[in-house]
Amino acid sequence: MLYENCFFIAGPTASGKSALALAVAEMTGAEIIGADAFQIYSGLEILTAAVSQADRNQIPHHLVGEISPAHSFDVGQYVSLATERIRSIQNRNRPVVIVGGTGLYLRALTHGLADLPPADQVLRAQLEQQSLEQLQQQLTGLDPTGIRWIDLKNPRRVIRAIEVCLLTGKPFSSFREQWSTPKAGVRGVTLRCPREELSARINRRTEEMFAMGVIEEVRNLPRPGKTAAQVLGLAEIENHLQGGHSKAECIASIQAATRNYAKRQVTWFARDSVLSPLETSGIESIGVLAREIAAQLTRA
Repeated sequence: MLYENCFFIAGPTASGKSALALAVAEMTGAEIIGADAFQIYSGLEILTAAVSQADRNQIPHHLVGEISPAHSFDVGQYVSLATERIRSIQNRNRPVVIVGGTGLYLRALTHGLADLPPADQVLRAQLEQQSLEQLQQQLTGLDPTGIRWIDLKNPRRVIRAIEVCLLTGKPFSSFREQWSTPKAGVRGVTLRCPREELSARINRRTEEMFAMGVIEEVRNLPRPGKTAAQVLGLAEIENHLQGGHSKAECIASIQAATRNYAKRQVTWFARDSVLSPLETSGIESIGVLAREIAAQLTRA
């Protein structure tokens, strides 16, 4: 069974997932697999709030800072790599902690991939010429049901949904039925943090990123591909470097964008019936939660 001795830790950005995963790994000897579409890229550790290199040296991490920002990356590639790493860790007789906030990655791991057609580069190029508003309108006509759960503010998600509708002649939402049954052995938690606390943590973390040198990190970044270009805050800092927004305006803009992203994550995970919701408030609860999860892994 693939997910034997595995545990999922999901939740919105800044909810304390990484700290909890590290604590569990220290108690159990587990290795950690990231499930974050942004943290998977190299050279963006500060901007994506990835775990430090010191922590990665202490606890083996996989699929964190591994992919060049110049390369395109999708959920299919992620599932393939994550499955390979899970089996490799299990062969070493060590527990696995899968941690992240990208709902699509986590859903694909816990339920499998829907039988969707591969990307059509010609069609995708045509769709990419349209504005986000035009894409949203087109998707509404093609799949009025799907717009209730697709992230309409993410152009890549909207384009992919339209692409599937046009290539298959079926609404993108119809493929959700293939995701209705979770795989055997899946267990884990979704962290829930009070909204005001989560917003405060996001604001504070954004300010810390700038103190740590995120502007220089972006300045030195090679030209990103289309998927890495979607990393939160990248466009805002690039605008600042080009003489647009002031630093203060840039920080405020990233804080607002991240808060909005966290709201969409909360909505996504609220619909997840596989991972158990777990209320958490502040870093002081991490140790207690880690011991509870470690006990479950030990019993397994």
